[in-house]
Amino acid sequence: MNVWFYEDQTPDLRIGLRVGRVVHHERSPYQEILVADTDQWGRMLALDNVIQTNETTEFVYHEMMAHVALFAHPNPERVLVVGGGDGGVIREVVKHPTVRQAVLAEIDEKVIEAARRWLPSISSGLDDPRTRIDVGDGIDHVARSPDTYDVIIVDSTDPVGPAVGLFSEEFYRSAFRALRDGGLFVAQTESPFYNADLIRRVQQALRNVFPWSGMYWGVVPEYPGGFWAMSIGSRGGDPRRVPAGRYAERRFETFATRYYAPDVHAAAFVLPPFVLELLPDGAPQRREAYVERFLPGAGEEAGEEAGGSGEGEDSGGPGGPAR
Repeated sequence: MNVWFYEDQTPDLRIGLRVGRVVHHERSPYQEILVADTDQWGRMLALDNVIQTNETTEFVYHEMMAHVALFAHPNPERVLVVGGGDGGVIREVVKHPTVRQAVLAEIDEKVIEAARRWLPSISSGLDDPRTRIDVGDGIDHVARSPDTYDVIIVDSTDPVGPAVGLFSEEFYRSAFRALRDGGLFVAQTESPFYNADLIRRVQQALRNVFPWSGMYWGVVPEYPGGFWAMSIGSRGGDPRRVPAGRYAERRFETFATRYYAPDVHAAAFVLPPFVLELLPDGAPQRREAYVERFLPGAGEEAGEEAGGSGEGEDSGGPGGPAR
């Protein structure tokens, strides 16, 4: 059988996978849903002909979307995942014993149904008793939830159709209000190679809203360029700094992660110069990298200024924190 699935990752770049079998195909009110068995990556989910996840490499994206913010938070009890109907991020969230409730706000019920039936290794967390599913618009859910969550994770599709609003400053201000004191916000924000303008806009918007904002990254082979950016905003301290004892307290050794680890957490915030250029002036990562590169010997002082005790000393963006 010589059947191929093609995704146009940019107008000038296409990726192809040999398909052994089409497992499921339907059109929901929102998008075309395809589940297929591929020779390279095993079972794969695609929405509107864009690869979302697969059984072989999914662990990188889902672990990095969930664990960076949850380990950075001292006691994450209530977590919201916007999008992510495949359940992969929820699966990682509920590994944390501190989590009392994990809410999935997904607009397309058919994606949840397809994942439950055809991708059980990814969607298993949807059946955890702490998980609550809210089928509907994630933007509306956030707007209706002031001072509710410790962590908000936006596992959205690309910024087209219903997902466009999830990349706006207005939404980030709404998310800020939905977070409790010390809360963290994470969103997937595409490829630094192919979506630089989008990342610049997102980073500036987060800088306008959160006391601390920045970016970290992971290697996600199925996404354009493989180098994938996650943007993060904090109402509390510096998310790069995780007390060593926190991993033991939460029994990290039982998480069975395959990509995320304490050293990976720290390393993910180290950005190449071409990515640092996408951050706005004054962003902690960009400021500290400049000091280290051009003002030798001043790095320790800059680190204290930007992070200190990890209790949110950084002063925020041009307009200060959104209230």
